[in-house]
Amino acid sequence: MNKNDAIKLMNRYGAESRAFLFLVDFDMNKPIVCTLEEADKIGLKFNIDEEQKNKILSKQIKLEIFPPSFEEYKSAFDNVYKEIYNGNTYLLNLTFPTRLKTDLSLEQIYERSHAKYKILLKDRFVCFSPEIFVKIKEGKIYSYPMKGTIDASIPNAEDIILNDEKETAEHNTIVDLIRNDLSIVAKNVRVEKFRYIDRLETPDKTLLQVSSEIAGDLSADYENRLGDIIFSLLPAGSISGAPKKKTVEIIKRTENYERGFYTGIFGVFNGESFNSCVLIRFIESVDGSLYYKSGGGITHMSKPELEYEELLKKIYVPIN
Repeated sequence: MNKNDAIKLMNRYGAESRAFLFLVDFDMNKPIVCTLEEADKIGLKFNIDEEQKNKILSKQIKLEIFPPSFEEYKSAFDNVYKEIYNGNTYLLNLTFPTRLKTDLSLEQIYERSHAKYKILLKDRFVCFSPEIFVKIKEGKIYSYPMKGTIDASIPNAEDIILNDEKETAEHNTIVDLIRNDLSIVAKNVRVEKFRYIDRLETPDKTLLQVSSEIAGDLSADYENRLGDIIFSLLPAGSISGAPKKKTVEIIKRTENYERGFYTGIFGVFNGESFNSCVLIRFIESVDGSLYYKSGGGITHMSKPELEYEELLKKIYVPIN
C-alpha cells in the first residue's frame, strides 16, 4: 500500500463510520490500513488507554544494551549543530539505534509491559509509547506534544525541568509547530494546557515528562477526510523538528539508518472517535538482532554530553 492508497482507504472507512486501524512509517512509504478483523491476520496487536493486566514475571529480565559510542553520537551532533548555526534548522530530533539483548521475545515484551499505547507487529517490532499524536472527538482535534524529560528522584525535579531554559525553548518551538500543523486542518486552534507534568514509570525509576494540550475545531464532514487530515500533519513535529521540511532533509543526511516505523504513528478509529500515538519507546527486530531506537531534540543550547545521556536514559522496557 502506498501513501495515496492509505489516504483514500482512511477517507472511505471514515465516511462509512467503519472502525479501522493504521500504521504509518516515518517516511510514509509503507503505511498499513486495515479493519480490526484484518489486524489479526497480519499479526498486529494493540492496547490503547485500557486497564492492562500484565503477566507476572517469575524471574528478573535480562537486558543488556550496546549503544553507539559517544564519539559516534558527537559526530552526528556536530553535523546538526552546524546546520543550526547556518540557520537551516532550529530544532532537530536526532535518534540512534542501540543493539540490545534480552531473554524476552517481542511478544513477551508486549504482553508484560505497561504503557498508554502498546503495539506489536509480529516478528517486526514492539512499541510502548507514552506520547499521544492526535485525538479526534465530537468534531474537535487535540494534540499533546511531549518535550522535556527528567528523573523524578532528582531533588526539585519538577521545578528544574519547568525552569530549564533549553527545555523551555524546545517545548515552545514544538508547541508553535503543532499549532501551525493543526491550523492546516482545523480552525480556532488554541493551547488549552501549557507545559504540564506527566509521570512515567519505568522498572528502575520514575520519569517526569513535560506536555502541552493543543486543540482545534474540524469541519462537520471531517470523517470523510480522515486520511487527508492525518497525513497533512506528518511527520509528527515532536520527532522531526522545525522548520519541518528542511529539518527532515537534514535528519535523513545525518542519521545513518532507516527509522522505519519508529517515530511514525499508530491509530484507531472506532467509527466515532479517533485516537493515535507517536511510535517512540520502540524495539525492532533486524536480521535476528534487537534494536532499541531513541533520541532527543537538539537546539543551539544543547550540550552533546547531556543529549547523549538522554538518549541512553530512554532505553528501558516498562516491565515490573
